[in-house]
Amino acid sequence: MPKTNLDIQLKTLPNEPGVYQYFDKEGNILYVGKAKNLKKRVSSYFTKQHDSGKTRVLVKKIADIKHIVVNTETDALLLENNLIKKHRPRYNVLLKDDKSYPWICIKNERFPRVFSTRRVIKDGSEYFGPYTSMKTVSTLLELIRGLFLLRTCNYDLSQEKIHAGKYKVCLEYHLGNCKGPCEGLETEAEYHSNIESIREILKGNLKTSLNQFKVQMKAYAEDMHFEDAQKIKEKIDVLENYQAKSTIVNPKISNVDVFSIVTDESYGYINFLQLSYGSIIRSHTLEIKKKLDETDKELLELAITEIRQRFHSNSKEIYVPFKVDLGEDVKVTVPKLGDKKRILELSVRNAKYYRLEQLKQVKIVDPDRHTNRIMAQMKADLRLSEEPRHIECFDNSNIQGTNPVAACVVFKNGKPSKKDYRHFNIKTVEGPDDFASMEEVVYRRYKRLLDENQPMPQLIIIDGGKGQLSSALKSLDALDLRGEIAIIGIAKRLEELFYPDDPIPLYLDKKSETLKIIQQLRNEAHRFGIEHHRNKRSKSALNTELETIPGIGEKTVVELLKQFKSVKRISQADLKDLEAVVGLSRAQKIHAYYNNK
Repeated sequence: MPKTNLDIQLKTLPNEPGVYQYFDKEGNILYVGKAKNLKKRVSSYFTKQHDSGKTRVLVKKIADIKHIVVNTETDALLLENNLIKKHRPRYNVLLKDDKSYPWICIKNERFPRVFSTRRVIKDGSEYFGPYTSMKTVSTLLELIRGLFLLRTCNYDLSQEKIHAGKYKVCLEYHLGNCKGPCEGLETEAEYHSNIESIREILKGNLKTSLNQFKVQMKAYAEDMHFEDAQKIKEKIDVLENYQAKSTIVNPKISNVDVFSIVTDESYGYINFLQLSYGSIIRSHTLEIKKKLDETDKELLELAITEIRQRFHSNSKEIYVPFKVDLGEDVKVTVPKLGDKKRILELSVRNAKYYRLEQLKQVKIVDPDRHTNRIMAQMKADLRLSEEPRHIECFDNSNIQGTNPVAACVVFKNGKPSKKDYRHFNIKTVEGPDDFASMEEVVYRRYKRLLDENQPMPQLIIIDGGKGQLSSALKSLDALDLRGEIAIIGIAKRLEELFYPDDPIPLYLDKKSETLKIIQQLRNEAHRFGIEHHRNKRSKSALNTELETIPGIGEKTVVELLKQFKSVKRISQADLKDLEAVVGLSRAQKIHAYYNNK
């Protein structure tokens, strides 16, 4: 479609709430979105400068726009949700329509059965759910069967057939699990009073059933039917125990949905809790892949609509971490303190745990996705211009001023690349001077990489504060690499990150993955440097004494240590044993040296 037609479409859009659809020149649907004001929202795509590369590509591809005007924002939310699931546009987040959740059914029968099912049949039966876990369903059914005697057979218990004596009580009756309505041993009214109590339990209201049982227990006790009273007391204990386990907050908080969101560079994780009489009766976390750098608000609005539709929620109030636009039918509350705030914090915790579980699974199943996410996260956290796929970290080691050495460790794609690790013996610096040592090793490392035409890292990390960072920068300046490679320093005490020419350090969240990788780099560089330093000192200590003997060189020392294992054993060896290893002449020199000593 020519551009002029697109311009005309933009100018003629209404200032009404609705849903818009973008199509490419082949007529393929690219994107579906909702808007309070169609004209303003759609026009913004063509007038704003977009930071996201994906959004810029989307705008270039748009050849046609269609829109649907609706009455309210709520209608727009629902329509957007349904169109995304129907057409699955390339630039929309993916919403999967999962219909396999379990339900608890109270069958539309004269004496209703209560059972779990994954199929919803519109025959007048009542369905409670869907539940996100079969374990929840099993727990509820176990509770119900422990409290009420219900039939499990699938007979048609019509009045005529019961009067005709068509059925006989089964084993369940003799076991005390059923009162035998098939032979007319239980009235319809009595059975339905139990069903009514079950309805309240499934809604989360345990108070009604508790009160009924307490009245029954008292009546039995007054009539001296103490065995029956004891049975009712046991049921009360079961119900109270379940209530204590399931009640999370104030029981006055009822018929409320709670939503929270946790996001990273690529995904959003939205947790949903449904509360009834202070108990969580449903919990679910939805993972959404970002397509156009959607904001937390956009993702949360989309997820709330999807989840409430999926789980048939009619709650009139929702708790969320920030204001969202869901129309006038739902009361939106942003809790600040008390029970409401605590339940929102619980939802956030659930979202975070779910994200961690997914990340652990991805690390095993799809390591490339895990690496890409980590690299994108580090780029954002450290304010880098490109992902730090190749990182090098430097550390100095000089203990009491002896044998000064330095270490360079290399991480590629967030993991140690041990074949690229390097040790440096300090050559040009006298005494323990960390700053000068750092300047020397950084210069030597990158001078060599330049001379050998080797790939440069995207990030250099200096173990130390401003002083060490300044020293490293001198070397980069000398090699004309300043600005070519990002460089930061990490101070040991408070894990402060220092940037060149910035007096204010950056503090990362102590639990962030970026900081953990930087700490891993720093610790690895320290370990590698100390190991080399220790080896050098050990070799120096061993060789000093033996090599001071006139006529004894390094090869002789190695041969002796291979045979005798230690300097002490060499000093105590007799002439014959020494002669067998290094010959008579050298053996006499070593033997004479230690005897004279």
